[in-house]
Amino acid sequence: MKKAVVIGGGITGLSAMHYLERMKQQHGLELELELIEKEEQLGGKIRTVKKDGFAMEVGADSIVARHASVLPLIEELGLEEQMVYNGTGISYLYTDNKLHAIPKNTVFGIPMDREALFSSTLVSQQGKERAMQDFETVNDRFTKDSSIGEFLEAFLGKELVDQQIAPVLSGVYSGSLRELTLASTLPYLIDYKNDYGSIIKGFEAHKETFQGAANKKFISFDGGMVALIDRLEQQMETAVIRKGIETNSLDKQDGRYKIGFSDGTSSEADFVVLAIPHQHAQALVKDETLDEEFGQLLNSSLISVYLGYDLPDDQLPADGTGFIVSEGSDLVCNACTWTSRKWPHTSAQHKLLVRLFYKSVNPLFAELQNATDEQLAEKAKVDVQKSLGIEQTPSVVEVTPWNELMPNYHMGHKTAVMSLEARLSGAYPGVHLAGSSYYGVGIGACIQNGKDLAQQIVTAIEEE
Repeated sequence: MKKAVVIGGGITGLSAMHYLERMKQQHGLELELELIEKEEQLGGKIRTVKKDGFAMEVGADSIVARHASVLPLIEELGLEEQMVYNGTGISYLYTDNKLHAIPKNTVFGIPMDREALFSSTLVSQQGKERAMQDFETVNDRFTKDSSIGEFLEAFLGKELVDQQIAPVLSGVYSGSLRELTLASTLPYLIDYKNDYGSIIKGFEAHKETFQGAANKKFISFDGGMVALIDRLEQQMETAVIRKGIETNSLDKQDGRYKIGFSDGTSSEADFVVLAIPHQHAQALVKDETLDEEFGQLLNSSLISVYLGYDLPDDQLPADGTGFIVSEGSDLVCNACTWTSRKWPHTSAQHKLLVRLFYKSVNPLFAELQNATDEQLAEKAKVDVQKSLGIEQTPSVVEVTPWNELMPNYHMGHKTAVMSLEARLSGAYPGVHLAGSSYYGVGIGACIQNGKDLAQQIVTAIEEE
């Protein structure tokens, strides 16, 4: 009998195991399945903390609804009735020490028409006129492997990019736009420019698609994101799930792999899925010939701070869901989500709940990493006072650091992953890398990655 071991109980590892079990049943395979997770709970970066009437997603707070892998899995798990969609409203940029509404009809700050461009309070008249050159210029050098920052600046101008687009996109993708490719961020922009002669005209032609998705863009669950993890675990029928056990070794042995664990036990497997951060996979494989490629993969860090107040959330500006902070402001945080407004289910009594993000691109991040939870909470409280004028002491505080666990896709990321995969498959057939370190940071991409790997393993079994 063949055996597959998945190391890592985050969303990628759980998705891989879910689909391995389904395909095993569908194909009538003799296949033993085992999942190993070093923490006492599954979920990885999906973790819901409930306290005093608040539900706080200290990791990922939602799933992008439009990804093709998402709704089929939710339906398979029978979670449709628990789904909730994000509340909508204005997003802001905090710049010049005050909140500026990001214009309507923009996507990541990129205007979808002339009206959206000229309504911005973030860009000067000169900057808006420069952006209009997008309608006249031709793309003769950029590809999907080009820097998205250089691409946008070439056609829309430096001011619009720096003042309105970069704060939003950098906030989402955790990196400098000049070091991120179009392929790893918004690959359709190159098609818009090439097909319509203008990025803005391309958005205008697809405006209904973006506007139609706006009201139901993100998905969570009324019991919190943990509902997805719990249901995946509950529906495992034949897989053995072992929690609180660290994987210490991975060795080739007579055409199979011997895996050693922290409790002194071991397993033998024909297939191994390493659904763990790349630095942990590198340490486990222990192969110097792979170190160069592994070394090209980068991570960043962030600190999440929730503050819950004994105040109604109508204390917030009308019709808003949060803000992103521009460089040079008087705030320390990089962004703030008005969680109780964006996700009403997170506050049972409709009290104010906000979440502040402090990212490793922050010039003060080294200082923040060395701060105590109490000191971080105090900095967050001051940021809320300055930005929202709320001076009350929060009744609930939840601080969560994510150190070196946020993948940062740079210009050479795709090439490094392809080279690493080629070397690994040659030296360790049956061992697969999985997860956000390699193939996409969103939950939808992780689900798809897990499903694709399950199919690869099943195909390999059937071809023997």
